[in-house]
Amino acid sequence: MEESDSKIFVVKTTVNQERAVANLIAMSAEKRGYDIRSILVPDDLRGYILVEAGSHEEVESSIQGIPHARGVVKGSTSLGDVEHFLTPKPAVSGISEGMIVEIISGPFKGEKAIVRRVDEAHEEITVELFESIVPIPVTVRGDHVRVISREEEK
Repeated sequence: MEESDSKIFVVKTTVNQERAVANLIAMSAEKRGYDIRSILVPDDLRGYILVEAGSHEEVESSIQGIPHARGVVKGSTSLGDVEHFLTPKPAVSGISEGMIVEIISGPFKGEKAIVRRVDEAHEEITVELFESIVPIPVTVRGDHVRVISREEEK
């Protein structure tokens, strides 16, 4: 089949079972020879997975008997409509100077800190710990913090 014949179909699943359903669809398609070209499980889209296939019937057949697969949403979409799910967001997106964060991994796990600098190129942030007697800047990866307060320090 040609690239232009390909459509994106949306499969409704049980929330938090998206990856399991995607794996089972992939195994089913491979075993039974269905024309499933790709499967995408976006983190932003809970309860749904995106399946690239030649026809609605192929997707419908591939989810038969798969636990937690609720059905195929009517209609299809194009690759252009779901392209934004394919580009990862930087780990530091939404974090700015002055925000209060909690460090969720590493040696300072559980410590609260204030963001002093954000390095988007390296996806790192520099923070100062609240509990330290002397303010020492600590650089951590952006995915090692959780934003507690979006209000900036006054």
